[in-house]
Amino acid sequence: MYNIRLSERVPEPMPATPVTTVAAHYYAAWKYGAAGLHEGFNDLADRFPERTPLMGYYDEENPEVCDWEIKWAVEHGISCFIYCWYRKPENFGKPVTPGDLRCAHGIHEALFNASFGKYMKFAVMYEASPRWCGTDDADLIANLMPFWTDNYFTRENYLTFDNKPVLFIYNQKRLTADVWREPEAQKRAFDRCREYARKAGFDGMIFACCGHTRGREAYEDIIARGYDFRFGYNSGYVPEAHAPGEFPPEEDVASAQLAILDRELKLDPRRHVATASCFYDVTPRTTERWKKLGYGFDRAYDWHLSPDGFRKVIRGMKERIETLPEDAWAKRIFMIDNWNEWDEGHFVAPSHQFGFRYLQAVREELTLRDNLPDYRTPRDQGFGGYNKSWRTPDFGDFCKKRSGGFGAS
Repeated sequence: MYNIRLSERVPEPMPATPVTTVAAHYYAAWKYGAAGLHEGFNDLADRFPERTPLMGYYDEENPEVCDWEIKWAVEHGISCFIYCWYRKPENFGKPVTPGDLRCAHGIHEALFNASFGKYMKFAVMYEASPRWCGTDDADLIANLMPFWTDNYFTRENYLTFDNKPVLFIYNQKRLTADVWREPEAQKRAFDRCREYARKAGFDGMIFACCGHTRGREAYEDIIARGYDFRFGYNSGYVPEAHAPGEFPPEEDVASAQLAILDRELKLDPRRHVATASCFYDVTPRTTERWKKLGYGFDRAYDWHLSPDGFRKVIRGMKERIETLPEDAWAKRIFMIDNWNEWDEGHFVAPSHQFGFRYLQAVREELTLRDNLPDYRTPRDQGFGGYNKSWRTPDFGDFCKKRSGGFGAS
């Protein structure tokens, strides 16, 4: 039976048991008007219908949407979402509220009100990029730490290791250039945060740095600055330039991702964490509007991995991690790029282009495969109506426009 609602709520997840903490980066920009830089699903509706989520276009602030995402994630071994966390520039030096954030709905409206939040760990990745708000010694302790602690760290499902909340930081370059030029100054600031966390009942804090430079000096620098480990928002693979619409051979892409991991683990086997990337296709972000905003997205550096190629990368990374010392951070957390970068072009969330195939690769390589995932779509089970805002109003309209079937190919 299809399109008949048999229950009043989203079916309960049947989680797979992951072999480690599997964390997917999460870009919460899919509430109408929230992103600011782009028009969300409205930018994709006409030219990129294959990038339609399997549930159709959705209002991301809806907790029921989050329930479906949690269900699909945990049934395939993803046990944590790392939310990009943006603070509005005018909030610098002031107490923080959810209204002072960009794209905060993903956490505060959706996750915190979802029925299945207990199944999903979460963490925040502080975006210190030039377009967003920086910090300094006083602001970090007086404003950021109280907000993070009260709203996130003290929740039961916030990501912790050894009773220490994990804070991910993107774009360390800005903090180095604008805030803490001397490593010792940044370490002192982080140590103050650790002490703040202890007073809140934790045993300290863990700081993770998104890779910003290469070579051995990069690891020496992050150690001196007080970071615990280093990660990538993606695998780090950058291909040779090619004609737009052409892509490097899949074997080259997979080999390059594994070679980069080999290089980083050789430099520091304990502090580098693996990130497996599915593909990178920025075509929707190469418009004149993006250029006017100062973003240099270039299709000449796009690349693709099929779900089977993605599976090989995950397997190769897992094999390398198994040889590491027991105290290596890579044995405690494995990262997936990305859950829902629909327009920037890297997503493992169920889509009409790929179905569940990227998630199936995660489940088969990084879990005990001790569950039976539910592959019925919300529409199959009588759920839907999640799009109240976007220009394409209903999943049925998408079906009318699209020729052919929707199966993963």
